[in-house]
Parts: sequence; C-alpha cells; structure tokens
Amino acid sequence: MKKRMFVVLALMFVIPGLLFTASCAKKAVKSEAAVAAPSDDAAKKAAAEKARQEELARQKALEEARLKAEAAKREALAARNKFMNEHVYFAFDSSALDATAQNVLKDKAAWMKANAKEQVVIEGHCDERGTVAYNLALGERRAVACKNFLVNMGIPAASMTTVSYGKERPVDPGHNEQAWAKNRRAQFVIK
Repeated sequence: MKKRMFVVLALMFVIPGLLFTASCAKKAVKSEAAVAAPSDDAAKKAAAEKARQEELARQKALEEARLKAEAAKREALAARNKFMNEHVYFAFDSSALDATAQNVLKDKAAWMKANAKEQVVIEGHCDERGTVAYNLALGERRAVACKNFLVNMGIPAASMTTVSYGKERPVDPGHNEQAWAKNRRAQFVIK
C-alpha cells in the first residue's frame, strides 16, 4: 500500500509538473519582416484605396465637366432657335418698329453680339394684300428697318444682309386678319 501511495503522490507531482513545463514553453518570436508584413499590407491597402478615391474624384470631375458642356450646348442651341424663330411683326402697310418689335430686336442684338462671327439674312415679308411690286418694296423697307435698328445697337452692318420676299412666302395661308398679321413680319435666318 505504501508503494501504491508513493505512485499516486509521484503522479500528483509529475503530471502537473509536465503540464506546467509544456504550457510555459518559450513562444517563437516573429521576425521583424513577419511583423512588418501586416503593416505593409495595410499601407498597400491604404494606397490602393487612396488611388481608387482619386480616380473616382477624377471621373466625377470629368462627368461634371461633360454635363456642363452639354448644358451650355443646349442653351446655345435654344438661344439660336429662339433667334431664328422669333419674328418681328409689323402693322398693316407699315415698316415702323413698335415697342414689341424693338424689344425683340434688342434680344436679337444681344445674341448677335455674343455670336459675332454669324452672318444673318433679314427677310422682309408682307401679307397678300397689295401688288407684287408694292409688297416687295414694303418687305425691303421692313428688313432695312430691322437692320438699321440693329446697326444702331452696335451690330456691324457687314454681318447682315436684307432680302424681300413680299407676299411670296406666307407663314399662314389663310385669308383673314389673323393670317395676315402673322405674315407681316421680318424673319431672321443664319447663313
């Protein structure tokens, strides 16, 4: 029994001693290269993220510039269409410019100053009443009245020419006052 007790006591001290020794074994120290590797990965990830953010910012700037250019192009096209589609209207048998006509011509002068290289033809038109010769002369007076007004607004005379179509090119083919009022006009065409 003593022997048995001795074995049990020996096991009681030997087993915990072995466990203590195994658990307290020296841990392997990582080399500086192994320690530095995670920080290199972090630096690479940070650099990649920075590059991605810069690329996104560059693409956003390019897209904004493209959108601004498209908006400017649309505005320029709208202004050009307004210039060509807004007519100067006249009273019956008259080439005098009323206040409404002068306001339209002021807008046209502003457009022509902004687009100084454009050449413009001012067409004079009349309604169907009167002779062909009379309407051609009246249409010419209407076109010249518009041109003179624009010259007085600072537009070079060389950038404009006039032509009269008389009653040959009506906008409205009707035979009433509403149609005739639409046909008594000066129309602007960009060459």
